[in-house]
Amino acid sequence: MNVNTSGREIFVVDDDPAVRETLSIVLSAAGYQSICFADGDALLAVARSRCPACILLDVHIPGRSGLDILEELHAEDYPAPIFMISGKGDIAMAVNAIKNGALDFIEKPFRGPEIVTRVEEAIEAFTRRRAAGLVPKVPSLNFPGREPLTMREREVLELFSAGNTNKEAGRQLGISPRTIEYHRANIMKKLGAKNATDLVRIVMAAVPRA
Repeated sequence: MNVNTSGREIFVVDDDPAVRETLSIVLSAAGYQSICFADGDALLAVARSRCPACILLDVHIPGRSGLDILEELHAEDYPAPIFMISGKGDIAMAVNAIKNGALDFIEKPFRGPEIVTRVEEAIEAFTRRRAAGLVPKVPSLNFPGREPLTMREREVLELFSAGNTNKEAGRQLGISPRTIEYHRANIMKKLGAKNATDLVRIVMAAVPRA
């Protein structure tokens, strides 16, 4: 995707004016400029040609849902991290959003400092990995007969294969440990691994022999 990038802009998508205002105040205090949208179509009109540092996208918005917007933006390949904002009753949908390329999800009600911390960690990790040209090695591996892993799952698998804990992997990817654990469980299910040791064995067996 060919887009112009802004390092201090954050796109906020929520149909609740109070939420948009709260996030704008919190993010502005942290030095970011928030650009707010009340629906997904308004976001898409801008996000296809102008890339922010991060996107905060509500699950329930007028017209196309947050999941629809993730698909439209090709979220996993979008050049900025995308957080899904969800209520406590929307966790299953938020997990589905992660499957569709969202980096992580933030539950409502949220605290301002938590939002800023999560956003800054994600932006830093995302920028660091992109700048270093870090491409997962796992994509080159073949797991015959298994459901394909998403790019994010491959990144997580690479970090686990290198001996990183949930916390360490989360720090490198800018993802919460809970979401890392979700990815890990999904990876093990897809690859048929019974435990962490079995997972490493499967990865090692897939490594091309010299």
